[in-house]
Amino acid sequence: MTDPQVWRVGCDLAFDVTEPAIIVLHIAPAGSPGVEVTERLVVSVDGETIDVERLDSDHGGTTHVVRSPIGACTIAYQAGVRHDTTVVSPATTGLTSELLTYLRPSRYCPSDQLRGFAAYELGHLPPGLELLQAVTSWVASRLTYELGASGPLDTAVDSMFDGRGVCRDFSHLAVAMLRALEIPARMASAYAPGLTPMDFHAVAEAHIDGRWHVIDPTRLAPRQSLVRIATGRDAADTAFVTVLDGTAELSLCSVTAVVDGMLPFDDHLVPVVLAS
Repeated sequence: MTDPQVWRVGCDLAFDVTEPAIIVLHIAPAGSPGVEVTERLVVSVDGETIDVERLDSDHGGTTHVVRSPIGACTIAYQAGVRHDTTVVSPATTGLTSELLTYLRPSRYCPSDQLRGFAAYELGHLPPGLELLQAVTSWVASRLTYELGASGPLDTAVDSMFDGRGVCRDFSHLAVAMLRALEIPARMASAYAPGLTPMDFHAVAEAHIDGRWHVIDPTRLAPRQSLVRIATGRDAADTAFVTVLDGTAELSLCSVTAVVDGMLPFDDHLVPVVLAS
């Protein structure tokens, strides 16, 4: 019997809240059959602990809603994750409303604008794992990873023309190209042991042969070590922090993600499926 995989993940965040704010967090590992999560979350403002609202979200995810008064808001989150790899979700067949959602253009992945271009670049390949590998390599060759190179409003098309970006930009371009090639694709945020510099990470997933296969065009961390946090159409659904109301400036973001034992080797060619 295979021993379960074990991760220790977490983050410390701090905000300078100058107007009462609603802060939405995606920082908790997603749960699913075979995945056990034990966690501790402490949120305080000027040293006084405040309550946090917890909401269930799609794909086993959790959304935390913080209603912070004016002051120094600190968030400390730690989680242990155990994944029994013998528990495998069944493959899906046929077209579903979920797959239709991930075939359509979205805020940061305007795949309709890339349809002709994607067909010219990669349309000669049939749908399947070979096409998925080709999209991964294509995005990796088109973009240079550069911290601070993109802004919060940049779309996949902006990143493609600029030729640089961070993990969310690589993922957006991969998702947009896949959808333009009529492959359902989505974005996932994750804890990524082995990532340098350590931070929250973003990857893409494509639905092929009944399963969601994960790709990471940045190739900065082994996909087998990723811990899913949030899943959605693009960064609008998966951002680790969103300030819905008020004014709160992020002043600290420290992320931890380690896996027990050695990090797996990833050639970014073999198919990998995340727990979902």
